[in-house]
Amino acid sequence: MKQPIGIFDSGVGGLTVFREIRKNFPYEDIIYFGDTARVPYGPKSRNTIVEYSVQNARFLTQYGAKIIVVACNTSSAVALEHLQKNFSIPVIGVIESGAEAAVKATCNNKIGVIGTDGTIRSNAYFNAISALFSKMEIHSRACPLFVSLVEEGWENHEVTEIIIKEYLTPLLAKKIDTLVLGCTHYPILKPAIRKIVGNEIALIDSAEALALQLQKLIPKQEIEQDGKDTFFVSDNEEKFRKIASHILGRNIQTLMNVKLGESWYIPL
Repeated sequence: MKQPIGIFDSGVGGLTVFREIRKNFPYEDIIYFGDTARVPYGPKSRNTIVEYSVQNARFLTQYGAKIIVVACNTSSAVALEHLQKNFSIPVIGVIESGAEAAVKATCNNKIGVIGTDGTIRSNAYFNAISALFSKMEIHSRACPLFVSLVEEGWENHEVTEIIIKEYLTPLLAKKIDTLVLGCTHYPILKPAIRKIVGNEIALIDSAEALALQLQKLIPKQEIEQDGKDTFFVSDNEEKFRKIASHILGRNIQTLMNVKLGESWYIPL
């Protein structure tokens, strides 16, 4: 029996990671869980984020996941080490791959990082970038409303441009030439962000880099049968289906709702 790749996120943002993994691993089965009942994770306490992340990872292991991809930057920043210590299968996050991509992209060594309150508060990107190049000038800013804009499907709404400009103007004043989109929801806003920052600033999202990292952990498959996609959410599946179809460019077939507090096992 094929063991799937397990991916979890606080909502729909992790679908940007799913998209890259599916592109790079066409023959793998993938299970995605979006914790849409409890999004966003960013404003929540460290203990709560760890608790939710453990629950999500445990859910994926119930389906035999051979590896867990933490597509949520907040969970990666706060809970990754705990997950790696307490689960017997590999658990990888998005922070290190995004940091490496940013260091490679910058020319003036001035990097901006945006993310949720939890991610920015953790200093995870600052530490990861500094570990690669200690003299890097790093400017961070929490942009908590971005997740809500994506979850509402408002990436083209006029209010979105106003909010992006409000958040990013202080970073642009620092003369950054690279901006890390430190939340998997944020790449969905990339066209709107590009409109504000211009074409001279490199926009970094870690989905592509993470997919390359995953290639080192999962051997190539010789089988030619397309992998199976299974999606779970904890609330509001129709809204998830609509946004997912927009992000992935196709309709998703298998989508199920799991109720929190119940036994999270449904035979496939």
